[in-house]
Amino acid sequence: MIEKEIFALAGEKLKDFGIELLDIRFKRINYNETVRKRIYERMISERQQIAERFRSEGEGEAARIIGNKERDLQEIESEAYKEIQKIQGDADARATEIYASAYNQSKQSVDFYEFVKTLETYEEVIDPETTMILSTDSDLYRYLKHSIGNTD
Repeated sequence: MIEKEIFALAGEKLKDFGIELLDIRFKRINYNETVRKRIYERMISERQQIAERFRSEGEGEAARIIGNKERDLQEIESEAYKEIQKIQGDADARATEIYASAYNQSKQSVDFYEFVKTLETYEEVIDPETTMILSTDSDLYRYLKHSIGNTD
């Protein structure tokens, strides 16, 4: 570019002296100090812009990868939760079936099962701070009265 211009202009002038210019090459170009600083600043600025572009592209790619990871993780957790619920449902159904067959063998086993389930229910809904007032119609009162030996 600049070499070609200098080559063409210098070649014309040297013809007057009978010299044919074949080629030119710059070995070094010296700029004055103010121009050199501006050139370096421009070079630094260009490199910083390139670096920023690479950083930006990298951050975009990282965000895409993290988004895919989160989506995949959510999908895996959802499938696992579904499988857990299915397994627990099957286990509960099987346990209920076993309890039913065990407790339906006699009238006493049915009464015992009702008593145990009533106690479990009370245990879940009543805390140590609760004061209970039982009516004579309640199942717990009936069980307590029956266990003491009163048959009224």
